[in-house]
Amino acid sequence: MKRYSRSILLLVLTAVLSGAIFGETKQQQRNVMVNGQSGTAEVVDQNGRLFVDVSALASIGKGSVSFSGPGIVLMFPPVASRPATAGTAEPPAAASEPPNRSALSQEFMKAGIEEIARLREWATTLASAIRGGYGVTDEWVNGYRDQASQSLQLAEAAASTDGDRNAAQLLHHTFDLVQQWSDKLVVAKKSMDTAKYTTSPNALREDPLSQKIITCGRFLAQMLGSATFQDDASCH
Repeated sequence: MKRYSRSILLLVLTAVLSGAIFGETKQQQRNVMVNGQSGTAEVVDQNGRLFVDVSALASIGKGSVSFSGPGIVLMFPPVASRPATAGTAEPPAAASEPPNRSALSQEFMKAGIEEIARLREWATTLASAIRGGYGVTDEWVNGYRDQASQSLQLAEAAASTDGDRNAAQLLHHTFDLVQQWSDKLVVAKKSMDTAKYTTSPNALREDPLSQKIITCGRFLAQMLGSATFQDDASCH
């Protein structure tokens, strides 16, 4: 059922003309009932025809008024959805489904995807530098690590469900894996032990730790896309 029932309210208010004087206009506060709700409104009696401000009707009926071209649209909540008053029994509440404890929130998924992008940028840039034989320093690598660390903190702060918090732990484990792999390559570069990575285009990719990071990254992307927490050994 839609939250609000929509209808164009056509008011045809008639009055007995006996005793009314031609051209006479009267204005007074009168009690008005709209859709079961009672209130007072300014009513104008002009030659036996009664006029009420539609805004006042909307206010009494707990609804709203809008204008669509030459038409006037009044919207009122269904009678059953209004709060119960004294002497009115509440309808029995429908049985609610248990919450999905593995669900991921939109804010966390957005932050998680950003963290994966930062980790990928860190890893791929470092891998390209190692394969190309370029100079790699702690300061240079730390710039990418710090960006990934900040994104991880934002993802952890965005966690609001059990699924979010569990997924945040996987992101943290993945960050640690990339950190471990990065430290390994920086040490190898300092000791001039990166020749095996520059002579073979697949050597770096086939490294066991590299494979674990790649597998975990693919899993995390699929998990965030499903909006449901899942676990995988590659991220531990």
